[in-house]
Amino acid sequence: MSFGAAIKSVLSQYVGFTGRARRSEYWWFALFTVLVSIAAAILDSVLGLTFVEGSTSGVIGLIASLLLLLPTLAVAVRRLHDTDRTGWWVLIGLVPLVGAIVLIVFFVQDGTPGANRFGPSPKG
Repeated sequence: MSFGAAIKSVLSQYVGFTGRARRSEYWWFALFTVLVSIAAAILDSVLGLTFVEGSTSGVIGLIASLLLLLPTLAVAVRRLHDTDRTGWWVLIGLVPLVGAIVLIVFFVQDGTPGANRFGPSPKG
């Protein structure tokens, strides 16, 4: 899946928490969110919209984060579904340090071949 196709797929399923997401779809969207965050921080700094002087967080960054929150959660849940795990595993990310490591391990794993309890394989 290409970068553009992944972004289009995730944003077209804005709050779609059912089904499965390929590994490439998840990681391309993760890269997209990082690029949007960098662009928002630059715009906030250039336009002087930061909350605290010298900070990079500002109004545009906050808006971008809020707009990308639901699609990011949805694609993470669908990625977990592809590895045959329930979407509730995303809550382990709330555990400091260990939760993020566990989620990264889950996200890099190959999806289950063929159909699983969450639907048909996204590879077709």
